[in-house]
Amino acid sequence: MLKQLALITLMGISSASFADWQVKVGGSVISPTQDTNVAGVGTVKADHEYAFTPSVEYFFGETPFSAELLLAAPISHDVNLDGQKAVKLKHLPPTVTFKYNFKNSTRFTPYIGVGGTAFVAWDEESTGALSGTKVKVKDDVGFAGQIGFNFQPADAKNWGVFFDARYAQLSPEVKVTAGGATAAKFDLDIDPVIYTLGYSYRF
Repeated sequence: MLKQLALITLMGISSASFADWQVKVGGSVISPTQDTNVAGVGTVKADHEYAFTPSVEYFFGETPFSAELLLAAPISHDVNLDGQKAVKLKHLPPTVTFKYNFKNSTRFTPYIGVGGTAFVAWDEESTGALSGTKVKVKDDVGFAGQIGFNFQPADAKNWGVFFDARYAQLSPEVKVTAGGATAAKFDLDIDPVIYTLGYSYRF
């Protein structure tokens, strides 16, 4: 009897815990909004890219507040010099936002959020005008903002569709080395807007 009660209690706790979680699976377009003019080098700008961006979200009980962690598969990104590909790199953009969900009597729930993001870069490769040089892009952190909505169709028990836009304030340092000497060092202004469309599942 005690074992049965313990099992029922555990199942109740687990159910309540899972009910506070949501997973989201989406595809994103990463659109840099800035470029950088480097004296003696030219105009440097990160290119637009596409990414698979799942996320997990925790809702704080019955309140309108939640916290979301944006994940991603490693993203391959090109950086152009005067419009031509000059650097190829991989990076991850883990982002945490604390959100306010505008709950209402409809199935349409808008939300806004603020938080922080990181730019974790590796596997830099130089090409084009920078062929033969060594390029190093430092990791960076910055502010992140988010606005979007989640829509749950009438016949969907747990599933929904969401769309959001995030802004990330990022300017990682780039160092270009040629023949063992530093040829250029500058902050690459990216400040991307990330547009994401996907499905959500609330436990």
